[in-house]
Amino acid sequence: MTLGRTRSVAVTGIHGRVVDVEADVSSGLPAFTVSGMPDTACRQSPDRVKAAAANSDLELPKQRITVNLSPASLLKQGSGFDLAIAVAALVAGGTISPELVDRVVHLGELGLDGTVRPIHGVLPAVRAAEEAGARQVVVPVGNAAEAALVPSIEVVPVDTLAALVQRYRCLHRRKPTPPLPEVNPRSSVHPAVPDLADVVGQSAARYALEVAAAGGHHLAMIGPPGAGKTMIAERLPGLLPPLSREQALEVTAIHSVLGALPEQVLIEHPPFMAPHHGASMASIIGGGSGRVRPGAVSRAHGGVLFLDETPEFRRDVLDALRQPLESGLVHVARASEVVTYPARFQLVLAANPCPCGNNFGKGTRCVCPPQLKRHYLSRMSGPLLDRVDLRLQMMPVTRASLAGPRGESSAAVAERVAAARARQSRRWREIGRQLNSQVPGPVLRSGRWRLGADVTRPLDRALETGALTLRGYDRCLRTSWTLADLDGAPRPDLQHVQEAHGLRETGEAA
Repeated sequence: MTLGRTRSVAVTGIHGRVVDVEADVSSGLPAFTVSGMPDTACRQSPDRVKAAAANSDLELPKQRITVNLSPASLLKQGSGFDLAIAVAALVAGGTISPELVDRVVHLGELGLDGTVRPIHGVLPAVRAAEEAGARQVVVPVGNAAEAALVPSIEVVPVDTLAALVQRYRCLHRRKPTPPLPEVNPRSSVHPAVPDLADVVGQSAARYALEVAAAGGHHLAMIGPPGAGKTMIAERLPGLLPPLSREQALEVTAIHSVLGALPEQVLIEHPPFMAPHHGASMASIIGGGSGRVRPGAVSRAHGGVLFLDETPEFRRDVLDALRQPLESGLVHVARASEVVTYPARFQLVLAANPCPCGNNFGKGTRCVCPPQLKRHYLSRMSGPLLDRVDLRLQMMPVTRASLAGPRGESSAAVAERVAAARARQSRRWREIGRQLNSQVPGPVLRSGRWRLGADVTRPLDRALETGALTLRGYDRCLRTSWTLADLDGAPRPDLQHVQEAHGLRETGEAA
């Protein structure tokens, strides 16, 4: 046998594509080459395979070995093809029987001593293998719990190349195979989320947070230092329901690509991302030199993206958020590829009223020059703020608030949020939406969901005078439906519309 075949997976973004790994042995001077658009790490695979085979007492053919990764036009990135290349080469050399591995998917990096090391992106790779009809996948022991999240495919964990070859030899001779390495069962951990009851005062902010959680709305908070903006934002995930199974797999796949699953835990709760204001475009949106990686907007998928000190972020970074806020996707274009990552998150912005933070009330303590005060908040562009449904003006906590009763806990508020979301899910099921914030504007402005002119009068007047854009009009309608859901009303009335308009324009109920 001079030709060996097996399969692996190339992951682009969080989507994989099954790759046929072919190894051909031909006469000529000893050489080992890989073709099929491998990147640098993949192109170095022959060196790792040769050393791993030699240190595992396995013999590769001492001839010319040519490995092709098909389809050749697809970019192959990373060291995860090592195991498949080694298996294909051993099949070509007659060490492994070809019928045992032809339809098996092999994933893993080889150490020079023959160990099979964990790799990033195993979950999307195994899901791609399942969709392609594979029934068995061989993965490193360190990735086995992650791969087992896909239940309909047989996962074979291996720790060394020698052990894998021994298993195939036993299968070929119809002998009992050695026991597989023990895999720690995956666990699901509920992340510790701060309780909303810890927030002192700020009743308007607490209410706005409940509305944001109930309808999936974006929120902006402007207030002096110490007013509790960060505390409010950190408690939003505690009000959101657990992720659905499909959402959890998608969020886990993003973190798998980043190698951010040290415990192989299925992420079942909304993530919370709070990047530093000095973060670059690549770290927020995605990209980077070499391999394209997901940014903070994708890591926050299904959860919350919190930008503290928003005016301190670069203007181009903030404006780049506009596209994922609308589509729920982010497209990172490179000369060789375009990678798409999911990025449907709730955006929470927090800002001081001025650089010194004292431009509130009468502003007598503010030391900022007038020009600087005017330009500080303008760093958050109008088009970005137009996509924010709720805008909150916060004031410092007063002494009276300290003496007041403790606010409701996150659990109590989360119950109302869950009830409101259940109403939305039933209402919008027919158009394939879950939340009010996801419903297209034309749906709310036409047909049986259109509100009467007497109800939308405040919005119509604001639209006519130019105080409200059509996007803002639609977002006020969505917020109105959320307010009605929280009240248990079948449809929004005039009070709900006025309140939604007030929450958008001034941060206070009208």
